[in-house]
Amino acid sequence: METALENLSKEDLLKVISSRDQALSERDEKIDYLEAQLAMYKRMQFGQKRERFETDPNQTMLPFEAPCAEVEQQEQEIKEKIEYVRKRPNHKGRAKLPAHLPVEEIEIHPEGELSEMVCIGKEITEELECEPAKFYIKRYIRYKYAAKDKSGVSMAELPERVIDKGIPGAGLLAMILTHKYMDHLPLYRQKQIFARENIHIPSSTIEGWAKQALEKLEPLYEQLIFQTKTQGYLQVDETPIKVLDSDKKGAAHTGYYWVYHAPMEGIVLFDYSPTRGGVAAVPMLGNFKGYLQTDGYGVYEKYAKKKEVTHLACWAHARREFEKALENDRPRAEKALLMIQQLYAIERKAKQDNLSPEKIKELRLEGSLPIINEMGRWIFEEIKGTLPKSQIGKAMGYAYARWDALSAYLYDGNLLIDNNLVENAIRPVALGRKNYLFAGSHEAAQRAAMIYSFFAICKKHEVNPFQWLKHTLENIMSINHKNLKELYPQNFKKSTDM
Repeated sequence: METALENLSKEDLLKVISSRDQALSERDEKIDYLEAQLAMYKRMQFGQKRERFETDPNQTMLPFEAPCAEVEQQEQEIKEKIEYVRKRPNHKGRAKLPAHLPVEEIEIHPEGELSEMVCIGKEITEELECEPAKFYIKRYIRYKYAAKDKSGVSMAELPERVIDKGIPGAGLLAMILTHKYMDHLPLYRQKQIFARENIHIPSSTIEGWAKQALEKLEPLYEQLIFQTKTQGYLQVDETPIKVLDSDKKGAAHTGYYWVYHAPMEGIVLFDYSPTRGGVAAVPMLGNFKGYLQTDGYGVYEKYAKKKEVTHLACWAHARREFEKALENDRPRAEKALLMIQQLYAIERKAKQDNLSPEKIKELRLEGSLPIINEMGRWIFEEIKGTLPKSQIGKAMGYAYARWDALSAYLYDGNLLIDNNLVENAIRPVALGRKNYLFAGSHEAAQRAAMIYSFFAICKKHEVNPFQWLKHTLENIMSINHKNLKELYPQNFKKSTDM
């Protein structure tokens, strides 16, 4: 190119340079235009509303009133629409109303003189209705009695209250905690609900109520910790939570909820720790003996290697690795996923047939073991010629490194193929993070761990969390410590079923 330019005359060279300058100028103009367009779209997408829609001062004002003819036409259309909705037949797939709800009966008689008429029947139409949360004042009136001989005065004791000298009842406290930790409704939004009912309570007061109510659950939570430690089969996982306590000014600390699930007992325990390091699991797993099921997080390896522990890996995590490899090596990823799918088909059959643990073990040894052996041989051969850093190589490496742990669920019919149940217990925390974002302190995060534990157990045992919590707050101060387990959610369900 340089040689060609050298052969040009001075006049032609100037023309080439001018042409280039013009092309560069047009390119710069196009770049400036595209950048301006991009900035505009960014403002429209991410800018504040006042920035998105800036008004033109020369724009014609919109009319405040429509012409009379248009108003009449609109009214006629609305009338026809209302008549259509009224006459529309009922939907054939109408849902059945719950039988346990109270019924308010409203009798409607024809208008006019009915003395000369005889009632020959009635038609009943039902609809599901509701009222907003009902607030009321519970007033205790204790009468005093004096002995006629003036020997003393008698008066009944005030029933045990959740917050001594406080105004909230157990039902109100249960509602606040259920709304926050089960329905993910932050306290400031609950304050707005109170205000709509003309009940004005400072935010600091509601926060104090929630804190004191949670503190009442500490003895029951300590009992739950003790019971969880005695389990012989635990599933474990962890999830982050932002905490305002931080060494950095203006930054939030990332703490972790360590979640322990005992599938055989149906209990769940959340334990908060400021760290994700192995030391966080020492209180629960330091002396653990039995089956320990986890994902591939390296911290668990220390506990899995103990002589008294049998480590179970999670087939759901292994499956996810092969799903990631579909874009990298579809044929081999699909082959692995097909074999894993066959393992899960056997688990579904065991569940559908409601098999005993002994029968489940027999079914697995007959159906699952050959699949696992075949898949193990296939991975052993394929991994030799696979790039370790490719996604299919990572998937094979993940399974190969944990093959004994992935196969260990065959030992006992009580064991599960994956860690999904403990992951399901963690989901409410993820939803809560999107709403109230963080915990105010490490202590607040641990108090939240308590209620997350019990609400997770409520969910597993199909217990109404509000009813359980109200009952527990009313009784936890007076119950004998030896009978504390009676307040567990699973035992509350048994007592209400009787």
